[in-house]
Amino acid sequence: MKKWQLFQATDFQSLMYPCFIFCRILGIFPYKMNASIFKLSKSRCVVSIVITCMICYMQFMFLHWLIHGRKYISDLPLALHGNCYYLFSGFITIVTHVLTSPRMRLLQTIMDISSTLPSKTYKKLSKLIHTKDIFSFFSFFVIITICYYKLKFDLKLYLYTIYISLVVFQMDMLYMNCVCILKACFKRINDNLANLREPVMVDMPHIFSRIYQQGNPFLLMELKALEKQYLMISNTVQMLNLIFSLQLLSSITLTICEVTFNLYFYITQWCISTLRIDDEDLIGKMRKDFWFWYFLICIIYQFLKTASIIWACETGKNQALEIGTTVHIVFNSINDENVKYEVM
Repeated sequence: MKKWQLFQATDFQSLMYPCFIFCRILGIFPYKMNASIFKLSKSRCVVSIVITCMICYMQFMFLHWLIHGRKYISDLPLALHGNCYYLFSGFITIVTHVLTSPRMRLLQTIMDISSTLPSKTYKKLSKLIHTKDIFSFFSFFVIITICYYKLKFDLKLYLYTIYISLVVFQMDMLYMNCVCILKACFKRINDNLANLREPVMVDMPHIFSRIYQQGNPFLLMELKALEKQYLMISNTVQMLNLIFSLQLLSSITLTICEVTFNLYFYITQWCISTLRIDDEDLIGKMRKDFWFWYFLICIIYQFLKTASIIWACETGKNQALEIGTTVHIVFNSINDENVKYEVM
């Protein structure tokens, strides 16, 4: 890989470099690169196993503490919120470490498929992906900072919370990055298919019609190559959804729980503040209230994250469906039966 520059990616490695570095720091990227090939690193795998065991232990101890701890018996909503958050976040973290090998094969496949993308496409993707990662991490950092200064956490619990939260965050970012890359691959196929029908759209269709009637081996080779690429990308999409299905389902459930409980806590605090006898106006109270800002930031963060995932998936699906439309146009634009058979 060449010297890395922000927003200036030229290949898969430089595009995913910030994401991979962050994953490596968290211990969820136990791979090493040899000649553009992902390989498991034994030392990093050992670290991943140790982290998994520690997470399982912490998860068990924390759930036991939440259920039997006297501190939370009188505050049922807070206990439910803590149980939901640590249950789903811990589950996502454990699944992430367990699926290390399948995720490595997925990244290798995506890197091989995306190797045909031009540098210009990678630069466009880098502007989108790097901006998304920076903005998302900044928002996440603000939420963590507020929690540190306003909420009373034990240091060990606070570090554990930060770690599992970062893993959940990074898995969401990794999934969106992979979807964006596969979407670019679909677009590449769609553009190549569109170029195949350009000859029949020019001012002299009879000339090219005669060429099609005589047969065009080069066109057949192009269609077979595009068909092979399309099947590979489609299989990779299925692999991506299969590997990330548990994490995505848990992440969506976690997002719903976070929004619901934060809304409940905010409304509760807001009702209490309105009953206080104070000369301050209601809006002034709300702006100074911790739950107002915490809830607002959390809602914006969760909304943008969910909207980004939906946008990436929907635009990728639309790009794949557009290929079918382009194939239909190509089919109606040619006369050669062999070529029509390949298009079908």
